[in-house]
Amino acid sequence: MKIALLGYGRMGKEIEKIALSRGHEIVIRKDVEDVVDITLADVAIDFSVPSSAFNNITDCINNQVPVISGTTGWLDKYEDAVALCKEKDSAFIYASNYSLGVNIFFELNKQLAKMMSSLEDYNISMEEIHHTKKLDAPSGTAITLAEGIIENTAKEEWKLGNEISEKSIPIEAKRIPEVPGTHTVWYNSEVDSIEIKHTAHNRKGFALGAVVAAEWILGKKGIFSMKDVLNLR
Repeated sequence: MKIALLGYGRMGKEIEKIALSRGHEIVIRKDVEDVVDITLADVAIDFSVPSSAFNNITDCINNQVPVISGTTGWLDKYEDAVALCKEKDSAFIYASNYSLGVNIFFELNKQLAKMMSSLEDYNISMEEIHHTKKLDAPSGTAITLAEGIIENTAKEEWKLGNEISEKSIPIEAKRIPEVPGTHTVWYNSEVDSIEIKHTAHNRKGFALGAVVAAEWILGKKGIFSMKDVLNLR
């Protein structure tokens, strides 16, 4: 499989290692301002920056190259990408986190929220910790977790900060050097606490998931998620 890496920072380099170890070929390594011929690739993996992601994705879709995107901070244009993908009959996956473990954690989070939804004595809160070079806060993973809770409880929104309120989920974002990503969800009451937590030990899990998604999407048409890749529906 010939892969285009759209974004060649730390994640791009980690994806390259995993892809090569699985027998794939890297035919494009694109930094922010590079102009490339995306048609050289069988599939593209976008871990760029928010200002470049949408253009990268639309370039792939317009040229019938399946694209895997893990860039966060551009999602105000997500529905535009979906509409274009349908129009062009192309293939696209966006995920806030490609770690196989995190995507299982997303499903556990939803199930716990369903179980806790009628227990009004518990306050829900979240914390995410990432390296100091992460550009957005809260993380896309934290937002996905919060949305999973909102879908299954009376909560209506998430807010950045640690102030507890009746209708919102507070998300505290911390930036600490060399932390790949830690996400915690708490349900706290006067009598006890329930906590679920995912801790990434390195970037390899994110890179492996992105390559697995690229392998899976090859030859398919449509808009998918990691639930499709992992058969979690």
